[in-house]
Amino acid sequence: MNEAPPLIVALDFPNRVAAERMAAELDPHRCAVKVGFELFVAAGPGLVEGLQALGFRVFLDLKFHDIPNTVAGACRAAARLGVWMMNVHASGGLEMMRAAHDAVREIRPETRLIAVTVLTSSDAETLRGIGIDRSPEQQVLHLAELAVNKAGLDGLVCSPLEASVLRQRLGDAPWLVTPGIRPGGSGGDDQKRVMTASAALRAGASHIVVGRPITQASDPAAAVAAILEEMAKEA
Repeated sequence: MNEAPPLIVALDFPNRVAAERMAAELDPHRCAVKVGFELFVAAGPGLVEGLQALGFRVFLDLKFHDIPNTVAGACRAAARLGVWMMNVHASGGLEMMRAAHDAVREIRPETRLIAVTVLTSSDAETLRGIGIDRSPEQQVLHLAELAVNKAGLDGLVCSPLEASVLRQRLGDAPWLVTPGIRPGGSGGDDQKRVMTASAALRAGASHIVVGRPITQASDPAAAVAAILEEMAKEA
């Protein structure tokens, strides 16, 4: 199920200089990297190409969500960059996800396309505020069915708290990429549904995303090593 490396470091920085400084402290054989909205807008495709030239697999975390034709075009452009993985919002609907799937397969079949279900910053109150009466778990299961079983996507971004039920529902094949990972004893920052790395793997996660516990550590390489050691206990 896994494709190494299962650890993804979130490069949540405001500019290319800061991101490349952090990348220089990381080993591409030990982790992939995630490039999100702020960094991609600031640094552009050149950063993605530069990280790939250093040997990193890049998860382009732009959560595409628009009309099907627009999302398909964005996915083609991302696939041409050669990214390892990208994502869309499952809440964009079945037609949008199918268009995204077909666009990625057309350009670069080996690129993984996954769907965001419910953001880890969201809880039941957040969902009620936008008119969704389901619990976060119920909404995740509903969107997971659309994304994986109907649209044919490769997996999901989900809270580690939903990984177990998703694994039971979807089987071993889909990737379950879980942000909201924190070392034991640390705070959750702005994420409400969090878990340790070892607990997420036990629950069924295939890949974990870690940001601040690595990128704000005094020794990022040592922080990576500690998390990998924790993960190895579950292998």
